[in-house]
Amino acid sequence: MNETVPEIQRARDLLKARQFAEALGAAEAVSQRDPANRDALYLAAMAQRQLQRIPEALATLERLERHHPTYSRLYQERGHCHVVLKDAPRAIEAFLRAVNINPALPASWSLLEGLYRMTGKSEEASTAAAHVATLRQLPQELLQATGLFADGELDAAESVVRGFLVQQGHHVEGMRLLARIAMRRDVLDEAELLLEAVLELAPDYRAARHDYAVTLVERHRYVAARAEIDRLLALEPANRQYRTLHATTLAGLGDNEQAARLYRDLLLETPRAPDLLLLRAHTLKTLGRTGEAIEAYRQSAALSALPGEAWWSLANLKTYRFADAEIDRMRAAEVAAGAAAGVAGQAVAGAPAAARTADRFHLCFALGKALEDRGAYGESWRYYERGNALKRAESRYRPEIIENNTRLQIEVCTREFLAERAGSGAPDPDPIFIVGLPRSGSTLIEQILASHSQVDGTQELADIQRFVVELQGPNPDLDHPRYPGALSGLGLDDLRRLGERYLQDTRALRHGKPYFIDKMPNNFRHLGLIRLILPNAKIIDARREPLACCFSNLKQLFASGQEFTYSVTDIARYYRTYLDLMRHWDTVLPGWILRVHHEEVVDDLEGNVRRLLEFCGLPFESSCLEFYRTERSVRTASSEQVRQPIYREGLDQWKHYEPWLGELKTALGDALVRYRR
Repeated sequence: MNETVPEIQRARDLLKARQFAEALGAAEAVSQRDPANRDALYLAAMAQRQLQRIPEALATLERLERHHPTYSRLYQERGHCHVVLKDAPRAIEAFLRAVNINPALPASWSLLEGLYRMTGKSEEASTAAAHVATLRQLPQELLQATGLFADGELDAAESVVRGFLVQQGHHVEGMRLLARIAMRRDVLDEAELLLEAVLELAPDYRAARHDYAVTLVERHRYVAARAEIDRLLALEPANRQYRTLHATTLAGLGDNEQAARLYRDLLLETPRAPDLLLLRAHTLKTLGRTGEAIEAYRQSAALSALPGEAWWSLANLKTYRFADAEIDRMRAAEVAAGAAAGVAGQAVAGAPAAARTADRFHLCFALGKALEDRGAYGESWRYYERGNALKRAESRYRPEIIENNTRLQIEVCTREFLAERAGSGAPDPDPIFIVGLPRSGSTLIEQILASHSQVDGTQELADIQRFVVELQGPNPDLDHPRYPGALSGLGLDDLRRLGERYLQDTRALRHGKPYFIDKMPNNFRHLGLIRLILPNAKIIDARREPLACCFSNLKQLFASGQEFTYSVTDIARYYRTYLDLMRHWDTVLPGWILRVHHEEVVDDLEGNVRRLLEFCGLPFESSCLEFYRTERSVRTASSEQVRQPIYREGLDQWKHYEPWLGELKTALGDALVRYRR
């Protein structure tokens, strides 16, 4: 138990006993040792207000906000202070901020109702009264769990809501809250199942349907998501949440022009919304409208209380160069985020500062890139190293799960097993899969092929990953997984249906050309499944020299997934198991996979373009040599690089960091030579 917990509890008990001076003393004693302790600052402010020391209470709340800007109860307490000061506008502003973070605050809604009535805002008062009535009907356990969830205490919230559901069974609000906890933890298959059950019980529950649509978007199920959003927009066409999610879904479906227009329209209504600016900037970047994207990223960084993602997005353009003043701002923001998160990235006592930690690792990766571009490699590496450590600390990645999957793939998908099922699946030759590791040159290969008149470039599609999740079944045991063993239980009809479903589900992302690209790199782990359901698909293994590839991953912050890239040991183990599994596929499926080494593409572009096209059964077209002229949406980290002619400078960037890569070389071992075999 944290040593401050008994002292915090004592301060709470003293407040309940109305011994305010003693409570203040107990809270301040904790704050002196731990200046960022959330609970100590909050209790001190409450005691100061009760002692009528309002200016001191407001000053304490300002300190609390610097360290924990997403803690809802600090804004509620600020509202109480402004009520004492008879400052209705500021009280309303504070209470609104509180309920926007945590809607399960009855005191804030009740006071908002009174303040609105006092200031003649009857419509707003009625809305607040409706919230009060809703919360009164909510079971106490769910009220408590909702508050814990809103303030980031996921373990405690889950414990309360699961205990409640054990007692109450299928309770719509409890199931929705459990789904939202799963969404926050990125356990999206569980969230989807829970929300489907909620909507079966309550089909008119709009908030749950919105959560369901968000989950579908996060799972890259954009066609299904759009159907849900269209249903919501038909009921509330002006709803900003629905309109924003609609734009995000269109971007996922590849209609980035329309998405950019929708974001623009939303920004006309709220031009200083940093999140909307960030989303529009991402879409503009995908469209290749780099100048507009840069301006939107800068605006977002200037307006956001947590600017790290906007700064990292600028760095992630790969072509942007930071000014001195911007680097100074990022340094200051990283120091502030570090102070909020505690020493060495550990959360301070109280709720974990997840938002601040995320902001900090975004800033670390951005500073790493900014300093790399200036040749300050030692300092750059320190920021990359710190960003990786912070990201790895919040990850649940276990390398042995991937290695176990590799072993099982080799055991299950033997030459005999695959030969017995020859001719299974959908016979269509449309898909071209590009597999390998991230940052291996796969976007360049995609851009080359997508420059051909017969090939659609899509994006990194999650469909194969979804099939794997389904084959794993509900509540998977990751140490003893059902997949890939479950492949042996699939009949020829099952395999054909899966292949046809893949083709059907990806059709919305195509534009009528005979062939299309699926560039999800992790699909190399599932080539046995792909062979069974799409036997005539083309497979291209994009391979890059291991030190260059692994280093490039270590300095890349991914939007989601790719959790193996945030540790020298993890990325080396992953690269080695990738080599093991690809060697197996070459053995049991000889000739099915074309291996393309990134270094060879750079050294001999035309020779490798001809080789790629011949493998795919496509006639040579000179447009593939001038791939950088092809106008198309590119969503990956290499989006700006593939819009330029090919260059050699990137091949040896890792050598600038060689003094710090000894551990990586050792961990890679014989992979340093084996990757060429």
